[in-house]
Amino acid sequence: MRNLRGLGALILALAAGVVGAADWTTIADGEVRIRVRDVPGGREVWAEGELEVSARDIQEVLVDHDAFRQWLPYVKESRVLSTGPEHTRLAYTRLELPVVASRDYICRVVDEELLGADGTGAFRQEWHAEAAVLPERRGVVRVRRNEGSWHVVPRGEGRAWFAYRFLVEPGGSIPVFLAGLGQKEAVLDTVSALKRRARELARQRGAL
Repeated sequence: MRNLRGLGALILALAAGVVGAADWTTIADGEVRIRVRDVPGGREVWAEGELEVSARDIQEVLVDHDAFRQWLPYVKESRVLSTGPEHTRLAYTRLELPVVASRDYICRVVDEELLGADGTGAFRQEWHAEAAVLPERRGVVRVRRNEGSWHVVPRGEGRAWFAYRFLVEPGGSIPVFLAGLGQKEAVLDTVSALKRRARELARQRGAL
């Protein structure tokens, strides 16, 4: 049942919303605060909170797109197509979802700010879809709108504050019963997976 809730959460996080901007609605206000709003053609999600992992490890996880398939829920393929100047890259991702067809997307990712060598400062990453870079694959629905950002700031030894924002259109049809399950679980699952991966990297270098 948890897997089904997670699937529904992911689908609704991807689902197109009501046309017209609306005020933010808070759907979770615990350790991770999550707000959503419908915007023209999609739904925007904002999450923020603190994690008991270092900003350095979070940054290392988020800049390694090739490894996303190892820790992000439902990601079955992730690879960097090309790199450009100033920490810019084109990245491909494919999701395999039960019940509905697989989705994929190509995004231009920019690491706009990186932490200093001593771990101070901030990490900022933004992305937006460039759907026409690759031909569509048979049996896979291309997501044509996908934009978002991560902002991570150190909060003392082994802690970091984050803000995670994204807006997507899923493409294709979405079963109504899945869209009704809510989306906060998808965000919480992503944040939890990020934390686990960051802690794993910290253990590998002997920081834990």
